Amino acid sequence: MAEVVISTSGMTFSDVVAIARGNEKVTLSAQSVAAMQSSRDHVESLAASETPVYGISTGFGALANRHVSQELRTQLQRSLIRSHAAGVGDPVEREVVRALMALRLKTLASGKTGVRPVVAQTMADLLNAGITPLVREFGSLGCSGDLAPLAHCALVLMGEGEALDKNGVQRPVPELLAEAKISPVQLAEKEGLALINGTDGMLGMLVLAIEDLRMLVDSADVVAAMSVEGLLGTDRVFIPELHEPLRSHPGQATSAARMLATLKDSGIVASHLHNDDRVQDAYSLRCAPQVAGAVRDTIEYAATVALRELSAVIDNPVVLEDGRISSNGNFHGAPVAYVLDFLAIAVADLGSIAERRTDRALDKNRSAGLPPFLADDPGVDSGLMIAQYTQAALVSENKRLASPASVDSIPSSAMQEDHVSMGWSAARKLRKAVDNLSRIIAIELVAASRAIELRAPLTPSPVSAKIIGELRKSVAGPGPDRYLSPELVAATEFVMGGRVMSAIQ
Repeated sequence: MAEVVISTSGMTFSDVVAIARGNEKVTLSAQSVAAMQSSRDHVESLAASETPVYGISTGFGALANRHVSQELRTQLQRSLIRSHAAGVGDPVEREVVRALMALRLKTLASGKTGVRPVVAQTMADLLNAGITPLVREFGSLGCSGDLAPLAHCALVLMGEGEALDKNGVQRPVPELLAEAKISPVQLAEKEGLALINGTDGMLGMLVLAIEDLRMLVDSADVVAAMSVEGLLGTDRVFIPELHEPLRSHPGQATSAARMLATLKDSGIVASHLHNDDRVQDAYSLRCAPQVAGAVRDTIEYAATVALRELSAVIDNPVVLEDGRISSNGNFHGAPVAYVLDFLAIAVADLGSIAERRTDRALDKNRSAGLPPFLADDPGVDSGLMIAQYTQAALVSENKRLASPASVDSIPSSAMQEDHVSMGWSAARKLRKAVDNLSRIIAIELVAASRAIELRAPLTPSPVSAKIIGELRKSVAGPGPDRYLSPELVAATEFVMGGRVMSAIQ
């Protein structure tokens, strides 16, 4: 198995995904170990001083005016982690926790946080052993970092808390550490704060969402083109002359090109190219590249923000190059929270236009001759009637999830932390919206595939034929009504697994 080397220069998208989803091993570079030791020397020098320094010899948040004597500082760090591990709710997904840990490790390895190398190495050992701290869903306000989620991870480094083994089985933490030959860490000055003061949870979820959405928007273009084909729409609105030269949004041009390529050599499209009395297709067909293209551009803007954050050092206070320990506000999650909310809006709209195409295919008055609800014997059979209900419910849910979390702020810590980002909440709802979008696209795929097959003996494009052939291995074609839910689940797995694109690549 390959390794991801954690250095002082940050991480890439592929690094995060490989660790979170691919379980790749991590190792600390010699440069990062040296940088951590150098900054640790500065911290220990300040710790020995009588001058109070935030995070080293004081309390935290609204309690920062309390100077803590040296004999109580180990207790201070331990108390910080225990008290901040206050999350509630369902466990967070394993991939999210691994991404969170990898990103915190990235910041520790920067040499700007003042932790001992052993702290970073222990976190790397947890990742490599497949030990996943149990992090609960609610607890972060997205400011002063994702405090509660990160504290649940730090607790496991101390040999406490809750965790799961590499098979996802919850077991006692001391047992898991002993099995992996990992010694619990006794945190020293500054280290507790350094383990929890980052935007790592919301950033990890942003990176994973971008990874998923780049695949889904490609799939959405192909499935939209299949709907155009099944509805006897035209491919002439997707020609390149209408996009890049006239409206230079790069995402739009990409989506139009993909749709045009999907429809290439379609016998169905060719059948009505010169004898169709319709002047223009409906917006949900004709404007598909404009909507999906805007989604593409939004994803890439979000990726720009994520890349900046991947090279950032998020901690408070930080150790500067000259050894000064300086307080700052870089833990505020606003930059990440905004793009998480922006993506949720784009996801909702992409699902909305997909549902409109499905509804059109099921309506005999707008489907250009298809049977009502694509049913085998309309009246006896209901066909895909309720599949569209399900799709509409998902679209409605995504519209609710598009309401931004980042416009809210609830002051905390006795008004010391009087403005927060709610970035963690924005990330949690985006994950749900992305899952819903996969199901929405899957239902459109089921409807579009059935519509195309009902156009026989007219032949679909080679791309459509290939996708339908792959889909039919798990989802049956037109016929009498049958138990539909398992087919929609299978279609969702087809889409989420990237098989729309892999079928034609």
